[in-house]
Amino acid sequence: MYNELREKRLRKLVHGINRVRKKQAKKIDIICNNLISAHRSFIKNLDILRFAANFYESIIDRKNIDELFDAAGELIRNEIKDVKIAFFLRQKNGFEIYPGNNAKKESVGKNTLEDFFTDELVADICMNNRLCSLEQMLTMGLQLVPTMLNNLSAFAVPLIHFGTSIGFILIYRVSDEKIDQEQLDKISSVSAGLARSISRCQVLCSKSD
Repeated sequence: MYNELREKRLRKLVHGINRVRKKQAKKIDIICNNLISAHRSFIKNLDILRFAANFYESIIDRKNIDELFDAAGELIRNEIKDVKIAFFLRQKNGFEIYPGNNAKKESVGKNTLEDFFTDELVADICMNNRLCSLEQMLTMGLQLVPTMLNNLSAFAVPLIHFGTSIGFILIYRVSDEKIDQEQLDKISSVSAGLARSISRCQVLCSKSD
């Protein structure tokens, strides 16, 4: 009788210890997952800061708007492979498009995505004043040749200065590998600074005229 009671107590004790161990193991897993997630987030943010620092270093002395866009486009294409870039700026009557040097060479004799943007579409994107996906731009009235939609991912990143959209960066790629959120975060991290530089160049240009 005494041995049976002793065995029951031991089994109960072992069961209790195992239950506590399982709870501790779950807590440790949660802590480890949180640490891994925090580490990944830190690395991502550090990469965005690195890109932003290199970007601003490259454009800081540009006083000519064409040189500014050439430098900005080159840096973005070096960071995000196989993308095409076009900078859209609002004007009193319509808009202007500024492609980088590489984009100019690639677009010779070809219909590029930016060729399909109308005054109304550009105005709507600017009025939206936020990141626009390809699907949203199609809803706004972007009309493309159906074959152009194959493996196409595209986004319009707003250029906002003092709360007002002065244009946007069109970034797109034709590939099975879509433009992802991390890449968009990098572009968004420098868009406000680029908008300030654009406004500064426009002021300098108007003064020189």
